[in-house]
Amino acid sequence: MNKKPIILGIESSCDETAASILTENQHGAPIVLSNVVSSQVNIHKEFGGVVPELAARSHIEKIDLIVKKAIDDSGVKINEIDAVASTAGPGLIVCLSVGLSFGKAFAHSINKPFIAINHLEGHALSPRLNSILEFPYLLLLISGGHSQYLNVQDVGKYKRLGTTIDDALGEAFDKTAKLLGIEFPGGPKIEILADKGDPNRYDLPKPIYNKGGCNLSFAGLKTAILKITKNIKTDQEKFDLAASFQKTILEILNKKTTIAFKEFEKQNGIKNKKFVVAGGVAANKNIREMLKKLCDEKNYESIFPDKEYCGDNAAMIAIVGLEKFKKKKFNKLDYPAKPRWSLDEDAIFLKGAGVKL
Repeated sequence: MNKKPIILGIESSCDETAASILTENQHGAPIVLSNVVSSQVNIHKEFGGVVPELAARSHIEKIDLIVKKAIDDSGVKINEIDAVASTAGPGLIVCLSVGLSFGKAFAHSINKPFIAINHLEGHALSPRLNSILEFPYLLLLISGGHSQYLNVQDVGKYKRLGTTIDDALGEAFDKTAKLLGIEFPGGPKIEILADKGDPNRYDLPKPIYNKGGCNLSFAGLKTAILKITKNIKTDQEKFDLAASFQKTILEILNKKTTIAFKEFEKQNGIKNKKFVVAGGVAANKNIREMLKKLCDEKNYESIFPDKEYCGDNAAMIAIVGLEKFKKKKFNKLDYPAKPRWSLDEDAIFLKGAGVKL
């Protein structure tokens, strides 16, 4: 029996230091042998957000320990590792550089191939860690730094259908939580407050709701939240605003996803109608339930990664590394960190004010 490849994945694009060992079974299904994630929440919460210099320092202090633990937990010996895959972008460059440099040095020290990974591609393939998932599929990637609809045609082949023209959905959740006085990272706690509130109390804007195809915008919504919070005096008003915010997000995603379905079908036909939701915000229970219901109505199969693979982790980096290893797509050790790195290199840049839709 041929030896199955064993991949070490490393992730340090923002405020999680992560390492994972991954292989596959005889049928080609991935097996996660270890997945270690060290969060920096306690470091950044007093500042209300991620401080890049502090994040990078923490990565430097922990990276060797996290990688060692991932290897130890997996039961794999260092000389059995076949390749090292590290996130090269997008992300905070001071953070990316830590994991990227460590991965290169580790690969060189064991004389094995190095593979540079796009963090977004890790999210795009993360559902394959726990599901049998064939290409193509429609992906909604929603996280703290990214929000976009992608036609995932194969490993390395992505066509963007829509993207945020300003802020990411996860950022909108975190900023709203901060305005409501919730400690960082507050985005996931919005759900808890919303359960206690009246979703019809506040009529919030839905930017580019009726134009722009399946492109997204959340900056105007955040501004409206800011204005309302200046006049909030009671906890119940906070609960009502959280509920109204969540309702607005659900309405936006429902409409934009319906449009994305139509765009996906134009490009791929009506067969293989699979819809994948990935990224940190994919762990939101209400968003999951709404999108599952929408998929049932539109005859789409809905697929979500396990919650442990929604946020930043190294197993998703390792699975991309595994796919690239099998295709012998290796990188040189001078491969640079890329703070900006689109999955669809041909897509038009749509960031900032004045964008015409």
